[in-house]
Order: sequence, then C-alpha cells, then structure tokens
Amino acid sequence: MITKRNLGKWALAATVAAALVACGKKPEAAAPAAAPAAAEVTIAYITNGNTNEGWTLINGGAKTAGSAPGVKFIELAAEKGELSKQLAIVEDMITRKVSAIAIAPVDSKGIAPAVSKALAAGIPVVAVDTGISGADITSYVATDNILAAMVQGDWAASQLKDGDTVIYITGDLGQSTGQERKKGFLDGLNAKRKNMKVVEVATTWDQTMAQNGVEAAMRANPGAKVIACAWDGGALGAKAALMAAGKKAGDVKIAGFDGSPGGLDMMKQGWQQANAAQMLAKIGQVGVETAIAAAQGKKVDARIDTGSFLVLPENLDQFAKDSGVAQFMKVK
Repeated sequence: MITKRNLGKWALAATVAAALVACGKKPEAAAPAAAPAAAEVTIAYITNGNTNEGWTLINGGAKTAGSAPGVKFIELAAEKGELSKQLAIVEDMITRKVSAIAIAPVDSKGIAPAVSKALAAGIPVVAVDTGISGADITSYVATDNILAAMVQGDWAASQLKDGDTVIYITGDLGQSTGQERKKGFLDGLNAKRKNMKVVEVATTWDQTMAQNGVEAAMRANPGAKVIACAWDGGALGAKAALMAAGKKAGDVKIAGFDGSPGGLDMMKQGWQQANAAQMLAKIGQVGVETAIAAAQGKKVDARIDTGSFLVLPENLDQFAKDSGVAQFMKVK
C-alpha cells in the first residue's frame, strides 16, 4: 500500500541520491537481502517399542539426527510392540501433517495400509532397520541383513562338519528383518556344509523365549556344537540356557548378531565366538537424516545399506572403539 509516509521516504532517498551524483559519487548498491531461513520440518520417528541394547543405540542415533537445526523431532513408540498401537500413531501423524515419517515397523506387512495412506497424503516415509512390504516407501535404511547373516552362516560352517547339528534362534518372522537374517544364515551355512540338522528356536525378539527354547533344544540335541542367533538378545538367552545346563564358556560356540554392548561383553567373557555386527547408531541416524532430506524435497536413495562387520575376539576391541559401542560395555 502506498502511503504519505512511504512517499516521503522515497522522496528523501531520491534527494540523497541526486546529491551524491552531483558530487561525483555514485550511491552504493543496497546490500543483497539475506536468504530466507529454511522452513522447519517436523519428523516423526516411530519405533517398534523394543528397548533392548541394540535399539537403545539405534534410537540414540535417531535422536542425534533429530537435534539438527530447523528440525522438530517427535519420537513415539508402539507400546508393547503392538501393531494396532503403531497403526494409530501413523494415523495421528497424518492428521498432524508431519513433514516426514521414519518408522521401524512392528509388522512389515501389517503397517503397509497406514504407510500407503501417509504417502498418499504427501508425507515421505522411511523404513528404519526393518523393511515394509506392500507400500512404495520413500527409502529403506538398514543393514543388508541377508549379506550380514550369510557371513554369520559361513562362520558357523567353518566350525562344523557335514551332518552336524546347529541351533538357530530366529527373530520375529513376521518382520522382514527376521526373515532375511534366517535366509542369509541358512544360505551361508548350506553353501559350505551338507546334510546339516538345523534346530530352529522360534522367538519374537524375546530373550526369555530364546532361553526356554534353547534349553529344550539342548535337551533334545545334546550334541549341538553351535548356536547362531538372529540378534544379541537371543545370544544372551542362549548363554543363560547353557549355564543352567552346567555348560562352560566355549563348550558350545555362539554366534551373535548386532554388535550390541551385551553381545560383545559375552565375547569378552568367552561366551560368544563371532558376531555379525551392525552399525547400530548409524542406522537410526541415517534413517532420520534421510527422512529430513526427503521432507526438504531432496532426492534420496530407495535403499541405503548402513554396513556390517564380522567381529571376532581378535578384532573386538578395535570394532568396539570405532563403532562407539565400547562406552556402553561393562566388560573392559
């Protein structure tokens, strides 16, 4: 709107400019306007409710990324790992029109309808650690579980002979993570060994289920030489089962998966001989960073592998230091 006040300002400016020209001076160009600050983005980070050591590190990485300037970070968890709770959370985030969602699904298929609804509303969705089936998500950030588990299976094969018995503790086979780790382990094992007897202990990432299952499996298969685990909580359950059976560290070899503080403490104590370690904090951090980038309209990769590493007693200390896990370990 043009006002008398504005006209007066413009007239004064013109008079000053004319005077400068008369004196042989050119008026200085106005300083360029500062670039507008980037709009704040709201990122909803929705976990599956797990609180084990691995997830503590993943969630810590997510929080680090969420503390970036210009980001409003909302962390929510599916209480007791219930799909219905996670579905309700996603619906609420759609209603609140968050900028992007980073989610660790409770159920890879069950969460798909809510995720598809979020995508249809223009909200990018990044799967963290666990994939989503049935929805065309923006990105999937996780360890290449099949590759890491194949290395675990290959190590187990090196400890066994054809026809030996191995106990395998699964994760939740309703999730892509559990499915992929089982497949990778069996592929790695069977590539080197024939006629193996694989005794499966089914769990839903529950340590007590792992302990009870291993106790029963060992009673039925006392000659088992290796116990491989889909996650380090399973390894801790296996250790408890072996101790209850009067076994000593190393009597039955244990291969973990995660590279968690508790799992690596087991290795320090001689209870675990190998670990397919993930870069746990990196999974959460890159997952949320990817969600932020997508919320800002940047192009992100559809699949991001955060890497893995086979930890053995001889490289344990270096891995623990490099990955940041050492600060959480109890056995130094």
